[in-house]
Amino acid sequence: MKGTNEQRAGLLSGIGAYGLWGIVPLFWPLLKPSGAIEILAHRMVWSLAVVGVALLALRRWAWIGELIRRPRKLGLITVAAAVITVNWGLYIWAVNNGHVVEASLGYFINPLVTIAMGVLLLGERLRPVQWVAVGTGVAAVLVLAIGYGRPPWISLTLAFSFATYGLVKKKVNMGGLESLTAETAVLFVPALGYLLWLGAQGDATFVSGGAGHAALLAATGVVTATPLVLFGAAAIRVPLSTLGLLQYLAPVFQFILGVLYFHEAMPPERWTGFALVWLALTLLTWDALRTARRTRAQAARFAATAPASTAPEETSAATGTDSSSYAAREQ
Repeated sequence: MKGTNEQRAGLLSGIGAYGLWGIVPLFWPLLKPSGAIEILAHRMVWSLAVVGVALLALRRWAWIGELIRRPRKLGLITVAAAVITVNWGLYIWAVNNGHVVEASLGYFINPLVTIAMGVLLLGERLRPVQWVAVGTGVAAVLVLAIGYGRPPWISLTLAFSFATYGLVKKKVNMGGLESLTAETAVLFVPALGYLLWLGAQGDATFVSGGAGHAALLAATGVVTATPLVLFGAAAIRVPLSTLGLLQYLAPVFQFILGVLYFHEAMPPERWTGFALVWLALTLLTWDALRTARRTRAQAARFAATAPASTAPEETSAATGTDSSSYAAREQ
């Protein structure tokens, strides 16, 4: 019963995390007339305040000294912070300038970009269905480029920056709260400096916009931290395959908002491009679930046929290796 409750809590946390990421386009327009860079700077500053309070409550400080003593890891954190800054800055700009649908496309094709980067940078080998999915994704981008009269640069930049961020985070191998704290700490000084400079120029909206506007800008820290906390709760309670399916909630919500709420145009060529992307993701998801079932079946057969003298630890290690190698291929 406890395991069932844990899984239910994890599933609800995952839905909450990706659901909040999906409806965040409703929040950014509330911050006008603030520009995208000013909003981004406030997000950095207030996020550090939020995670600082969380760390203070949890008394999790030991990792800071270890991180400072490891310059390579600190360098990777800096790279991650720079890449996610590009991603968030462009995303905020896109939402506030009428490109919600194109932004959602970026997060739809992100899994395909992640797989392609795994092949090009990590030497990973793809299964036939994965090759078909990636090829279909490339075809979708070409169709959209013809329809737009230009490459969908917003979508591609969001997809590649977030895929790079995921790759760097994998190498850093830190907990969600700790890595977010480190990234925002790296960004805090330049973000605060920019806000102070903006204020000195008389262009800051934090004060001129009134108390309500200032409160909304301060809330960017909570908007950033809440889904990450929920995601962390989900990651330790539900299988990787379930998280993989839940991740599509965010771009689906963004797409629906772009079409139905923001009334962005959807000409036939854009529908065609999105249909190809959705086909690619369907193939990718089907292949991942099929591979996961095979992996579990192989682990069960191994456990059933293992000699009685085999130590439980050895059996666990063998099955764990299969699972981890599958997870590494799929991430």
